[in-house]
Amino acid sequence: MAPLGDGVAPAAAAAPGLVVSFGEMLIDFVPDVAGVSLAESGGFVKAPGGAPANVACAVSKLGGSSAFVGKFGDDEFGHMLVEILKQNGVNAEGCLFDQHARTALAFVTLKSNGEREFMFYRNPSADMLLTEAELNLDLINSARVFHYGSISLITEPCRSAHVAAMRAAKAGGILCSYDPNVRIPLWPSEQAARDGIMSIWKEADFIKLSDEEVAFLTQGDPNDEANVLSLWFEGLKLLIVTDGERGCRYFTKDFKGSVPGYAVKTVDTTGAGDAFVGSFLVNVAKDDSIFYNEEKLREVLQFCNACGAICTTKKGAIPALPTTADAMEVISKGSN
Repeated sequence: MAPLGDGVAPAAAAAPGLVVSFGEMLIDFVPDVAGVSLAESGGFVKAPGGAPANVACAVSKLGGSSAFVGKFGDDEFGHMLVEILKQNGVNAEGCLFDQHARTALAFVTLKSNGEREFMFYRNPSADMLLTEAELNLDLINSARVFHYGSISLITEPCRSAHVAAMRAAKAGGILCSYDPNVRIPLWPSEQAARDGIMSIWKEADFIKLSDEEVAFLTQGDPNDEANVLSLWFEGLKLLIVTDGERGCRYFTKDFKGSVPGYAVKTVDTTGAGDAFVGSFLVNVAKDDSIFYNEEKLREVLQFCNACGAICTTKKGAIPALPTTADAMEVISKGSN
């Protein structure tokens, strides 16, 4: 393994390439008290959510350039969410409003350890109704990185729009970034989730998974390297497995290793993976040699681990996203 860098922030001031994030943005209703069920909760805090939108905001907050492509209900929540994107410096030219469907909602149970359970209201929600004809392909084709999850694969017409956007990006030589963000309750069955998530697996250049998602997709031990590598394919540039506060593992064609994480007082894990991905993409959009240079990659992943850790110290995702200065402060204190 190459040594870690000297703590210099990887995200430099140079103008970065555009990261376009595709998929869903919704309202998370988070209990105002952790460790109680939805039924027992006396009140909820309204927070913007949706993994692809969180990533777009994370990129922007770290000084990168980002845009979001997705559909919202033409309702107060939908307009509020697009306004939040703009307030966070995200290009919203790819955002559309649907007059016939509502913005998606999710009620999030916070367990006492900060982990979450979800209950979704989207029958169907506006994000599911984005069509291929509505895609802003000019915006997508101007990207350096095209990032997406798997929730947009669950139903038509959004699935076809997702595949068309991804194929356009691929054809244009744009790096494709995939964070499945498994949400089993939204799929018809566990096997449908596995099949749907894997249906576009080999289109990606970069894939990030949590250890729990490795266990779900492989139905095996996420700590078994052979099991993780069953998800590898020829043409993939980087596979990352996040292991919570233990840090992350990385796998490329030429090298592999792990980078330790940071112990913090966890309040809410919502958005931690998105902060990690956003901090990675803001760097890869500037310099994709990190796929091939282990020393650079480890320095960036140290930064990503710090960003993910910081995000768990506050409730909600977007309000908890860190700045570069926040991350450097955590790095200066040292890892686990």
